[in-house]
Amino acid sequence: MESRQLILFLIEVLGTLAFAISGIRLAARKHFDWFGAYTIGVITAIGGGTIRDLLLGAPVFWMLSWMYLAVTALGFIIVCLFKKVLTSSSRSLFMFDAIGLALFVITGIEKSLLYGFPMWVAIVMGMVTGSFGGILRDVLINEEPLFFRKDIYATACLAGGIAYWMASLAVDEAIVSQALCALTILLLRWGTLRYGWHLPLMRDTTDPDTSSLQDNDTIRD
Repeated sequence: MESRQLILFLIEVLGTLAFAISGIRLAARKHFDWFGAYTIGVITAIGGGTIRDLLLGAPVFWMLSWMYLAVTALGFIIVCLFKKVLTSSSRSLFMFDAIGLALFVITGIEKSLLYGFPMWVAIVMGMVTGSFGGILRDVLINEEPLFFRKDIYATACLAGGIAYWMASLAVDEAIVSQALCALTILLLRWGTLRYGWHLPLMRDTTDPDTSSLQDNDTIRD
């Protein structure tokens, strides 16, 4: 395995673990049984990458190795062992979700470039890889998807992809582009949690209730 493919594989495994934990942890808070929680973890971890690979015409990544299902099982064990800590605060969900988001955006970009697609496609595939597993997770557990909330989520994926692209123009080292991409996403997600960063809300001027909206309300991301 070439060094770049090995790095991509390791990033994908770490992202799988982070997203699996975020999904299983949320399922635990909803009091799912063990099988249901593991299923949510699997869908969270592989959903975005599966859609990416289908769009790219690539072999679906988790069908090439049992490692991803095993890593999800490891995430399940971690949540079981540390359930009280992981389910007691929303910050733990944010931490694992943000880490998984950053890592999966990188894998989406890298794999798209590996298959010869242009950078703009790679940036979109980074967003798909990072976001769509979480969308499937939230839909299945009857939560409003983070993707559609006012929080900066999909926008963070796009910003991370643009940061990757800008770094790749300046430095011919993939690790620099990957690091800048991840840092951009993590900072934007942290700012969303810590300072309430968001985009402006679309307002329906025909709805009389919109007059009660505050000026600092935001558009769903």
